[in-house]
Amino acid sequence: MNELQPLNENVLLDITEDKKEQKTASGIIIPDSAKEKPSSAKVVAIGNIEDCKIVVGDTVYYKKYSGTEVELEDKKYLFIPYADLLAKMV
Repeated sequence: MNELQPLNENVLLDITEDKKEQKTASGIIIPDSAKEKPSSAKVVAIGNIEDCKIVVGDTVYYKKYSGTEVELEDKKYLFIPYADLLAKMV
C-alpha cells in the first residue's frame, strides 16, 4: 500500500463517502450530483506543523472549497492547509 504524507503545513483528510443510497423522507433517491459535499472529515496524516492542535484520528471541519482532492486505492483524500481547518469534534 502506498502512503501519503503531507508536506509543510498541510493536513491529509479522508473524504471517502459511504456507498449507500441516500433517500428523502418520502423515498426519493438523491443522485450523487445533487448531494452536498460534507465539510467534515477524519485526519489521516499531518505535515510539519508547530503547536498543532489536532492529532491523527480527529474529526475536523474545514472550509467548503478548500484543498486538493486525490484518489488512491479506491479512497478519496483531501490535502488541505492547516489554516483552512475551522474546528475539531471534541
